[in-house]
Amino acid sequence: MRALITGAGGMLGEAVYQTASSLYKEVRASDIDLNEPWLHYLDVRDIRAVMTFCDDYKPDLIIHLAALTDLEYCEVNAEEAWKTNALGAENVALAAKKLGATMVHISTAGVFGGEKEFFHDFDVPNPLSIYGKSKYHAEQFVQQQVPNHYVFRAGWMMGGGPKKDKKFVNKVYQQLARGVKELFVVDDKLGTPTYTHDFSKNMSKVIDTVYYGLYNQVCGGSCSRYDVALDLVTLWRVQDSVTVTKVSSDHFKQEYFAPRPESEKLINLKLSKRDINFMRDWKTCLAEYAVQFPPLARP
Repeated sequence: MRALITGAGGMLGEAVYQTASSLYKEVRASDIDLNEPWLHYLDVRDIRAVMTFCDDYKPDLIIHLAALTDLEYCEVNAEEAWKTNALGAENVALAAKKLGATMVHISTAGVFGGEKEFFHDFDVPNPLSIYGKSKYHAEQFVQQQVPNHYVFRAGWMMGGGPKKDKKFVNKVYQQLARGVKELFVVDDKLGTPTYTHDFSKNMSKVIDTVYYGLYNQVCGGSCSRYDVALDLVTLWRVQDSVTVTKVSSDHFKQEYFAPRPESEKLINLKLSKRDINFMRDWKTCLAEYAVQFPPLARP
């Protein structure tokens, strides 16, 4: 199989590239940010560039990772969010359809509106943010246009290490590295962490089954951001010198103004019922991931 990965320069990209390279005959990874020597330039927002790239390479499998995932940026730059997350996915889907290729699209727990605590694969989305709305559109388009498709919804992503992690784990680490002695962390937003390496490996197992469709795919268990922060200070051995203080989301309402659901906990209903749920517990994955960060100075 010949595989193409779009948006492979981000948090999830390296894990997917490693997994794909171990499984498929040939893998070509692309991004607009060429931050790795194995990346090729491709802007998924450009339909002609996408079609030319795919016509030349002729992939059997396209794994579409390219997206803008910063919720605040998407709220302020709505057109850019729609162009990248929605139009970009449409462009890739049309190329996959033209070639008769299988398409894998990565979506998000952010398609749900938080009306209840847990959401399974068959619950009806109700996105609150521009990010969530643009990703939900992409989900629908891929399902409608590409016969052989997989859509995987991720939760709170963790992975990429200090260099590429743009999410919560690295934000906590950077504060601690600056010598912060008290972390203020919200406890009123709930979700399911998702480790990039587990996500990538489980994704490949599902692709092998040829059970096409949409799947929630998150780590086992659920938590608040506060719970994650408590584990991190212990894993990084600074629990004796750092205080983790609970705050409400209002504490960060100016910095994190994009609407977020109270709960975006996902349940891997379809994966479990089909016996293809190999996602580990989030605490196990967090402990494995934490060692990728350099040791913190202790007083």
